[in-house]
Amino acid sequence: MVANKSNLHFNLKPVQVIGNIMPAFLAFVDNGDTDIIYPLARIAPLVIPALNAEQLSLPVHASYVILADHDSSADLDKVVSWLDNGADKVIFPLAWANKLVGVIPADRLVLLLDVANVSAVSDKLSAGVSGVLIRTPVADPELVSSISRFFTGSTIYVQATSSTPPSLMTIRQIKLSGATLAIPASQLTTRNSSPSHLNIADAFLAPVTSDRPDGLFPTVVSSFPQGGRSLGLVYSSAESVKESILSGKGVYQSRKHGLWRKGETSGATQNIVKIALDCDSDSLEFSVVQHGNGFCHLDRASCFGQLSGLSALEQILQSRLVSAPEGSYTKRLFNDPTLLRAKIMEEADELCSAETKEEVAFEAADLIYFALTRCVSAGVSIVDIEQNLDKKAKKVTRRPGNAKPHWSSKAQTKNSASNDERPIRMRNTSLAGISLTSRAELLKRPVLKSDEMIAKVKPIVDSVRIRGDAALLELTAKFDKAVLQSPILLPPYSAESMTLPDDVQAAIDTAYSNIYKFHAAQTDGASLVVETIPGVVCSRFARPIARVGLYVPGGTAILPSTALMLGIPAQVAGCKEIVLATPPRPDGSISPEVMYVAKLVGASAILMAGGAQAIAALAYGTQIVPKVDKIFGPGNQWVTAAKMLVQNDTDALVSIDMPAGPSEVLVIADHTANASFVAADLLSQAEHGVDSQVVLVGVNLTAEHLAEIEYEVDKQARALPRVDIIRGSIPKSLIVQASSVDEALTFSNDYAPEHLILHIEHAPDSVSKIQNAGSVFVGPYTPESCGDYASGTNHTLPTNGYARQFSGVNTQSFQKHITSQEITREGLQILGPVVATLADREGLGAHAHAVRIRLQASA
Repeated sequence: MVANKSNLHFNLKPVQVIGNIMPAFLAFVDNGDTDIIYPLARIAPLVIPALNAEQLSLPVHASYVILADHDSSADLDKVVSWLDNGADKVIFPLAWANKLVGVIPADRLVLLLDVANVSAVSDKLSAGVSGVLIRTPVADPELVSSISRFFTGSTIYVQATSSTPPSLMTIRQIKLSGATLAIPASQLTTRNSSPSHLNIADAFLAPVTSDRPDGLFPTVVSSFPQGGRSLGLVYSSAESVKESILSGKGVYQSRKHGLWRKGETSGATQNIVKIALDCDSDSLEFSVVQHGNGFCHLDRASCFGQLSGLSALEQILQSRLVSAPEGSYTKRLFNDPTLLRAKIMEEADELCSAETKEEVAFEAADLIYFALTRCVSAGVSIVDIEQNLDKKAKKVTRRPGNAKPHWSSKAQTKNSASNDERPIRMRNTSLAGISLTSRAELLKRPVLKSDEMIAKVKPIVDSVRIRGDAALLELTAKFDKAVLQSPILLPPYSAESMTLPDDVQAAIDTAYSNIYKFHAAQTDGASLVVETIPGVVCSRFARPIARVGLYVPGGTAILPSTALMLGIPAQVAGCKEIVLATPPRPDGSISPEVMYVAKLVGASAILMAGGAQAIAALAYGTQIVPKVDKIFGPGNQWVTAAKMLVQNDTDALVSIDMPAGPSEVLVIADHTANASFVAADLLSQAEHGVDSQVVLVGVNLTAEHLAEIEYEVDKQARALPRVDIIRGSIPKSLIVQASSVDEALTFSNDYAPEHLILHIEHAPDSVSKIQNAGSVFVGPYTPESCGDYASGTNHTLPTNGYARQFSGVNTQSFQKHITSQEITREGLQILGPVVATLADREGLGAHAHAVRIRLQASA
């Protein structure tokens, strides 16, 4: 293939290192002596003459550049081949410049110059390379400084043509001048330094300085590759570095015991991949492949804690390959190549179908898990993968980027196929033998980037706070596509605005009656009175929150049920002002169902606005919208973020009901569960939105029973009007297999679902074991739908795991509690000395005085 500008990467950014090494020197490989090439590759980039490029045997991790110093004409294809095959850079003569510069990326080119030709280099040529190699009879630091002004931003390498090796002082001075010395391998040795040969460790350490009294060098030990994770901090001496370079093993200097050959007694040895200087040449980094239990004396991979991410996953899979119990999911994947292949293809497909950032991350994690399982089963490590990535990154030729015909045709077929042809399935896992880390992952919801959303809604909230009604009307026109004259409707509401079919009105009336009855029973009416000691009476009594705002979402569904669930407890509690906020329809009207509920609950105003702008209007008030003291109601991420923002603003002086997230259900099912009932319950939650969280915990379900549930999910979903939403939520949903009801309930308590449905034998007996849930639905004939609409309980419930700390909305959510105390003279004589003693102890003299002055008066 002939290289040209269209298939080569082009980048003019210079780099200061070669192959991620900050080198003390470069090593010219002018012979094939592997006894010195292999130790050199651990500490320095190798310079390989072009004529020897294909003959030399190099270590796998060696960083090298090709020196094309012959006078023949430039061979562009050959240069591309060197770079594609792993060379970091090519050093080329001035005569080749016209064919290479501007075609090969600048960060892959180094210009070869005799010292006499330096001033002849044009600015264009200087900008087209990342560095220059200057050949000079003597390596003179002053000469380097004078040359550097011609090559601003480029790395300077210096090769002295002298037949004797440079002194350690020369290496140090060249390094301090900002250049790197190139030393022929024939002038280097693994033995002691002599007038004719320089020990490679001495050359490497020549620029290294230590500010420690003992002269040791701080040394960071990092894993290779594993993301360069730091394993620990140790110290090195010239002697330990020399032994490490020559042996390829981790050798350090113990401040108490002398040379420390890592793993000599524990077996946790290290293979040295690279030893590098830091930018100031006062500390070292050892990149190692760690063996055994790990680097730390506590048998951990790192002194700074356990591995995480891909490295931790690889470690777990390698362990499971050896010891996974028979029948476990991971063992099945290792033993069944067909299953593993199917899972990789399934997860790749789901990743391609993911839309949001969170979905892509979720599906990518699944795909990486199965892909790494495939690698571990084949004996392939992350090191092997990263070596291939590094090798591919060095290629300068572009691949066409087209998919193979086999996959292109599949993609076209899939894109043209109806969505109905794709099965609607949940993901499947088991609690048997699962690690704590993996179990914790099952309990997680999608990451809610609340800080990012708050930053997005803040301009909207600020606009309404500052500009009031004008901003509210503008934002309603923009987001709800409704042009209004006023954002508020006040009672009496017209009969025309709430015209409903008889059966719908009757259904709302029945739901209202049931919900009212249940919430009226929750009213905290009687005062609590307790005489704590004679003459000291403490009491607690409830008062309604005066002004409340109720947010009723619009969006993909009309939700009069939410208006009932929020309006009725506010009405029962006796709130004086009930402001109901809901997005208007494009014609400026509100759905008649919501209007009818507003009348039933006695709403004092209807705010015709949605989203963050509605929350802002409720929190701060406008010229016409009344300010409220507490905001209730679910909503999308914009509404949630706005609620979180305003509750933390002391200017707003408003509270909210609870944190909110996507709607969710957890269903526990055992052998008695009706598959069609279970599927229907899962789908009733999945249709809320593509981010809905749906979990089925199966208790010893047989493969046939589970398959029947999955079949019902797929069949019923296709018959539903919101099937497209379900197609987004169900594939992200989860089936978890448990071995007992107790294990299932423990998982549920840890998950803390918004809705918990029990399709299990003797379901009422298990209610006492439930610690965390928003609302519980007991038995096969208690669908979540009944609680959502009309049984009487409230459907505004904590999501995202907040059922551990929050209750669902109830009558007392709309009340506040005030305490009082009344103390008689006799009571103060008993209690006063106790209070005065404690006040004195805290150094609050005025508190003690307020008691003593009364005690003295009553004496």
